[in-house]
Amino acid sequence: MSTKRTQGTQPGEDRQPRDILRTCKAQDIQLVRFLYCGNDGLIRGKSCHTRFLNSYLRSGIGLTVAMQSFNMLDQLVPEGSFGPVGEVRLAPDPETFTVLPYTPKSARLLCDMVTLEGAPWGACTRSFLKRMIVRARQAGLVLRAAFENEFSLARREGDRYVPLDRSPCFSTIGMDSAAPVMIELIEALQAQGVYPEQYYAELGPGQQELPVRFADALRAADNQITVRETARGVALKHGLLASFAPKPFPDQAGNGSHIHGSLWRIKDGKNHFHDERGRYGLSAAGYAFIGGVLAHLPALVALTAPSVNSYRRLQPRFWASAYTAWGPDNREAAIRIPSKRRGLEMESTNLELKPCDPSNNPYLALGGLLAAGLDGIERKLDPGEPALGDPDTIPEAERQRRGIRRLPASLGEALDALERDEVLMAALGATLAKEYLAVKRSEVRGFEGKDVAFEIEHHFYKY
Repeated sequence: MSTKRTQGTQPGEDRQPRDILRTCKAQDIQLVRFLYCGNDGLIRGKSCHTRFLNSYLRSGIGLTVAMQSFNMLDQLVPEGSFGPVGEVRLAPDPETFTVLPYTPKSARLLCDMVTLEGAPWGACTRSFLKRMIVRARQAGLVLRAAFENEFSLARREGDRYVPLDRSPCFSTIGMDSAAPVMIELIEALQAQGVYPEQYYAELGPGQQELPVRFADALRAADNQITVRETARGVALKHGLLASFAPKPFPDQAGNGSHIHGSLWRIKDGKNHFHDERGRYGLSAAGYAFIGGVLAHLPALVALTAPSVNSYRRLQPRFWASAYTAWGPDNREAAIRIPSKRRGLEMESTNLELKPCDPSNNPYLALGGLLAAGLDGIERKLDPGEPALGDPDTIPEAERQRRGIRRLPASLGEALDALERDEVLMAALGATLAKEYLAVKRSEVRGFEGKDVAFEIEHHFYKY
């Protein structure tokens, strides 16, 4: 596959407005999308014509404040704080500029939400992650992470979605079936500076898995937006839908977006989680980070698994995790310590968070993970004993003794846990926390009394 870079389109480089304008002119770009991810986890935005791009690069594009009170059913939440009065700006991050390989004459920028005076808006999710990055840097640390996505390729036939195939897990049959889409997707991601490390056909019907290279936290969240957008755009060219819904087919395997992450020290550039003499090669700081995540996990899943559909996936014995447990290479544990790659032990030391799916807003998911883990490091929390088998097979009395709790069984339960969690609520800030809870509680109500078909229809197409 091609690894050729398109000149002037690689995100992460030092961008100036004149460079963006020059690229748009050279490649005959007509529309530039200003994108953001909302409290509902949907990717939304506005576009401007390149004739007027220079002015919007300076001022941002106007956006009604009401959009952060919209839910995934496209309803303005009645109890939300924002309505028809008031405006913010979608302020583009020039380093995220990229030409879109899958749609003609188009480019995109990822945006922060800022006030009319140019200050970060309290309801901006990307700004929330930036605050958590600053908090980590104050402790001398940076988070490097990646989302490990699963998604389903399907086509619409009448009133139902039909998977691309029903190939066996990891089979070459599945790889061959999806090859035209996946090769084009991989090339399109590389053209935008996102680098897939592996690819395979997964267990579910039409299901694909595409882990990408890790990056610093903000770039990792931006990359997740790129993966979701690009997969959908490329699939559409082939007459297919790429669905990142957590449970697109109720009786089949679900789609996760496991977060792999590690903290690195600024002072010496070393992996803070790596200790070759530690148990499973993990440092004391790594175990404290696990302790913090497990302590806050019932609340954290409201950010990492934030849709009604998510809780069809987070069930015991589904390899998605259902308990606040950790273990080495345990794919039923909420946090897995992956085995190291020989010769790359320090680089490959990381933690995998499994109760996470692609319906989340990646800025909220990574920001919440950082807040929980840093709290564990600050308080030196002990994660307890490892789970060396399926936590669901441990007797309930033993689970209680070891502090292993069942994760919330519904989005409503997760939101209740989030509202009680002082650390995560404080990290989000009053404005964002209030609005997020309002939006998500409205989604819970929106699906009450509806059948499974209604739930699947809305999640399958929108995520």
